Amino acid sequence: MKTSIIKNRIIILFLIVAFSSCKDSNTNANTVEDETLVFQSVLDSIYSENKNAIGLMVHIESPKKEISWSGVAGFSDKNNSKLHVNQPALIASNTKTYVSVAILRLVELGKLDLNQTIENLISKETNDLLMSDGYHTSQIKVVQLLNHTSGIHDYATTDEYMQMVKDNPKHRYTRDEQIQLAMKLGEPLGQPGEMFSYADVNYLLLTEIIESYTGQPFYTSIRELINYDKLGMQTTWFSTLEEYPKNALPLAHQYWKSEGMDSYNVDHSFDLYGGGGLASSTKDLAVFCQSLFNNKIFDNDKTLDLIYTKANPIEPMDGAYCLGISPKTINGIQGFGHGGFWGTTVNYFPKLDTSIAIFVLNRDKRILRLDLNQALIKALLEL
Repeated sequence: MKTSIIKNRIIILFLIVAFSSCKDSNTNANTVEDETLVFQSVLDSIYSENKNAIGLMVHIESPKKEISWSGVAGFSDKNNSKLHVNQPALIASNTKTYVSVAILRLVELGKLDLNQTIENLISKETNDLLMSDGYHTSQIKVVQLLNHTSGIHDYATTDEYMQMVKDNPKHRYTRDEQIQLAMKLGEPLGQPGEMFSYADVNYLLLTEIIESYTGQPFYTSIRELINYDKLGMQTTWFSTLEEYPKNALPLAHQYWKSEGMDSYNVDHSFDLYGGGGLASSTKDLAVFCQSLFNNKIFDNDKTLDLIYTKANPIEPMDGAYCLGISPKTINGIQGFGHGGFWGTTVNYFPKLDTSIAIFVLNRDKRILRLDLNQALIKALLEL
């Protein structure tokens, strides 16, 4: 019922905009004002039916349509504080795409090969730890960390870990501690390449690999390899590891209301070292995605092609996963992107040459990411 109401409202709005634009043949139907009206109305309509989402944040980056639009609906916290369009938030597993791109930059620079095995790429301490738990690091490849076919048991996706976080939300985790937890909380899942199993621990190991080649903290290396400054990404940083950006607004609160979690009340180290960790505005996230898929980060087109390499384990897998991105189809339009724990997502749609970043501030309402993408894509197709 709610979906049909929303669709009807959107259709009515399209008719109003179309009618208004036709009244004067000298009026451009695709004015910025009309676009803003359409997108904001979509956002407001969905929020009006889902106010327990706390806040909704969107950025659309569509250069060929001359659109670079940010919008919000709702509030930045459950106390009804004002929500601003440029307010950053934790993007959690969206971080994996940034880590993947940094690894591919090292490949492009000739410093790394995706088919290298990891025994000499990670620290000796970590290698010894994995070996002692039954992992054959001389068989696990870099590409298998990127596409989650390494066979390494995760820590972050377990009920035990989430209970630890809820029981002691202010505990400051280290990367080493979390890798140790991956060994403690489960046995090897299988041989490398045997099965797909999404695991943050794979990306923690990838940040170790980045550090082994650059000699710098992974967060500094990722910033430099992607070149945030060149792309104009002024509100993107690893929370608590890098300095808070000058002039950036306070982080929006993000909630998992059913579990009593507030991003302000948990130490960000629980999701920080490559599996997650970045904070960003919706605009920075969409600009990163748009820049990536328009080859403004890599020097060579062939490097970008690598990111589309799909996981192909021996055992069948549900869905598809590439190197830090997932393919998906929305409204019949193919897209590529990633989602994050707190209710974030970004996707690039090649047919539209458009990136859409969405933050839903209550994880329990993260399904609205799909509703927003569907409605916004429909709006874009009508412009």
